[in-house]
Amino acid sequence: MKLLDIGELARQSGVPPSTLRYYEDIGLIRSEGRHGLRRQYDAPVATQLALISLGKLAGFSLAEMRGMFGADGTPQLPRTELHLRADRLDAQIRDLTRLRDALRHVADCPAETHMDCPKFMRLMQFATRTAGSRRQR
Repeated sequence: MKLLDIGELARQSGVPPSTLRYYEDIGLIRSEGRHGLRRQYDAPVATQLALISLGKLAGFSLAEMRGMFGADGTPQLPRTELHLRADRLDAQIRDLTRLRDALRHVADCPAETHMDCPKFMRLMQFATRTAGSRRQR
């Protein structure tokens, strides 16, 4: 079994050594030992790091991702949670698309002032409601 030095794994994965040490400290990855003071990792850790990066992009916390790997580091992805996360992303995409379209309209609105533009007024009401719902979470 070929082990990767922490520096080599950092170069291959793009994850800084400090982050690799942190991930190991919180139980996301595991080193196989040390060569001198340098940690050594098994090659499949690179796959784990790719999954962690993907999970972060999808909005999973590190604590949530810790439960997505078996004791041996093999991925055990929760399909139901992945579907729920995808549904939330779809809703976020719809909301962002509406916001983008509204901003484009306001930028091109023929009204004399933005305060005379009905779409701008609805956009402000939406922003107020959204901010209020975020504070309640």
